[in-house]
Amino acid sequence: MQGISNKWISMRNDLISRLSRCCALLVMVVLTSNQFASAQGDAVDESVGMKHRLFVLTDIGGDPDDQMSMVRLLTYANHFDIEGLVATPTGADKNQLHPEKIQRIINAYSQVRDNLERHEKGFPSTDELLRVVFKGVPIHDMAGVGEGKDSPGSDQLIRAVDRDDDRPLWVNVWGGPNVLAQALWKVRNTRTDLELQQFVSKLRVYAISDQDNSGPWIRKEFPNLFYIVTPGVNAGGGFHHATWIAIGGDNFHGRFGGANYQLVTNEWLNKNVRSKGPLGGVYPHWKFMMEGDTPAFLYLLNNGLNAPENPNWGGWGGRYELYTPRKEKWFLEEETRPIWTNAQDEVFGTDGKWHTSNHASIWRWRSAYQNDFSARMDWSIKDYKDANHPPVVQLDHPAYIEAAPGERVELSATSSHDPDGDALSYAWFVYAEAGTRGISNASTGVMLDIKNHDQAKAWFDVQTKRVMPPGTGTMHIILAVTDHGTPRLTRYSRVIVNVQ
Repeated sequence: MQGISNKWISMRNDLISRLSRCCALLVMVVLTSNQFASAQGDAVDESVGMKHRLFVLTDIGGDPDDQMSMVRLLTYANHFDIEGLVATPTGADKNQLHPEKIQRIINAYSQVRDNLERHEKGFPSTDELLRVVFKGVPIHDMAGVGEGKDSPGSDQLIRAVDRDDDRPLWVNVWGGPNVLAQALWKVRNTRTDLELQQFVSKLRVYAISDQDNSGPWIRKEFPNLFYIVTPGVNAGGGFHHATWIAIGGDNFHGRFGGANYQLVTNEWLNKNVRSKGPLGGVYPHWKFMMEGDTPAFLYLLNNGLNAPENPNWGGWGGRYELYTPRKEKWFLEEETRPIWTNAQDEVFGTDGKWHTSNHASIWRWRSAYQNDFSARMDWSIKDYKDANHPPVVQLDHPAYIEAAPGERVELSATSSHDPDGDALSYAWFVYAEAGTRGISNASTGVMLDIKNHDQAKAWFDVQTKRVMPPGTGTMHIILAVTDHGTPRLTRYSRVIVNVQ
């Protein structure tokens, strides 16, 4: 009897554990998929859902791409609580700081901020942004970390993390991260181990490769720190392999095919960005490629697709998986811990061919994120009635569904609508790499067959035979809803089907 009792206790505990994980996932997915559910009409207050806290480290002043990314960021400033814009070392010798270039872009924003607000609520005031512009130390690499190396930027970063706010602080690293390294160094040397752990647990880092040697130091010294990065430096060819390069590096660094390159040319940017008002006027021509730093905050936008706490789910800023990469020649040093890093997507390109690469995890969304930027630049100069606004995606059922093999899964989003009254197009598709269950028939290679995939209501049967790998797991079904305005704008919802 004792053996039977223990068996049932074990089964009960296992069931409770499974239910707890499912409930947690349900809450997370519902929050993600309904980020735009309240948006309708003219500039609704809740149109962007929960804002992420954002802290930017930028080596603005050298390559013009940082300035380009800063312009785009400010058109989305209402999606974030921006708590730091810190100028970090730049220039040929990495000993210059140019916070005035951040201030110049903010001053241009000041001329259009009220117009942006007419289209979507929540844009910060100019004064609010100017108050969070700071400098790091004009010292490159780990030489800028240690006793006496505090800066207004590192002090502000510590204050931001210490703020009484349950949301994590997302640190975008557009250059070298030694301001972050200094903040971590100081906290480790002035606080208890428990206090350090609490500090680190509130940080989320998305770094644009390693642009100084403090990045590998941070990852090695603080193994529990949430860190998204493609390791490596440009001098060793690291940028060529980076996920972020797919924002526009088709012909430079990345050298990949499949994407629509015409959407990232200076000609496209002249028409859709630079010609549109004061903010467009401070958007420079690119020197090598467009906006290399932009994926770090595209990753965080509330568009119904992005799920920042789950990098392996994929979104506008790319898809990443957690593992310890083997050392490559472009690494500064060997990685000693798992990090969120390169992951491959298989995507059908504009050239009529399939492409499998980490780059594809970003360029697959290029038409959507470029059209979105163009529309926001319209917002900076046009009346509400003369501009286009994104559709509102609303599922008619939960965003988390449990199903059994052979069962039919019904999908519906008939409540979706467009604030401008535009017609809507629907596209239901499976994001194969984001799930854990195979969705391809091993005998035919055909992807999961979603019936009526271009309608508001669709369905599919959960496969039972020749699925690789077989068994249970999750399938991520993405709904992309695109309006017929100009430019055409897309929002999403993600349905996770858990096959039991």
